[in-house]
Amino acid sequence: MKRIIACLIFCFIAAILPSTVSAQTGGTAPPAKTSTTHHAAAAQTDPALLHPATLKAVAPAQYEVTFKTTAGDFVVSVTRAWAPLGADRFYNLVKHGFFTDASFFRVVPGFVVQFGLNPNPKVNEAWEKAAIKDDPVTQSNHTGFLTFATAGANTRTTQLFISLGENARLDSMGFAAFGQVTTGMDVVQKIFSGYGESPDQAQITSAGKPYLDKNFPKLDHIVSAIVTSPAPAPPIHHTVPTHKAPPASTPQ
Repeated sequence: MKRIIACLIFCFIAAILPSTVSAQTGGTAPPAKTSTTHHAAAAQTDPALLHPATLKAVAPAQYEVTFKTTAGDFVVSVTRAWAPLGADRFYNLVKHGFFTDASFFRVVPGFVVQFGLNPNPKVNEAWEKAAIKDDPVTQSNHTGFLTFATAGANTRTTQLFISLGENARLDSMGFAAFGQVTTGMDVVQKIFSGYGESPDQAQITSAGKPYLDKNFPKLDHIVSAIVTSPAPAPPIHHTVPTHKAPPASTPQ
């Protein structure tokens, strides 16, 4: 596959940090997580996700996204000024349900937890070449900060990672953080890490959720990701004016 969105630089870093990569290889694994099937995920896919070029909404200056996951809930606060293009891309993905049932497929304790491949292969195919340009790095990659993964200059699409430690070394590599976990970082830290970097991203991209359900059933996944602040505008109810007929005239 010409392009695997997950950062190739990450692979290099993981290679030189073997103690980090292998930090959790034993112990009692948590029970398997329940998940929907690929058929169900595909049936619920927002049709707009098959047309990335149409999702161009500009994000609010500040917004929050609440993630409900099989490990628990956490909240990400986004500041658009930190990395406008990344913040806009994330906003559009969330608004159209891209992350529903998406797995946390790469977890390196003390380093990162990575996600952002859709359970529907058709959606992954649609976004594979929908890259956005790089944002300047204005914030360091602190613990809990959210950043798009990249395979080189101007290659950000849908994959993201949350830093599980202080990753300032990533700043000079062009990883532009645009948000941070403000509630539930303890949940993020306990996302299942037993498979490390074993799930194959090319297989996830092309085969979707069935590949993960069959081979890595204990992975945690996202149940929903919703913009919760600013609150969505309430629906507009149009009132139809009623017209009272004049009283009947009395015959003379």
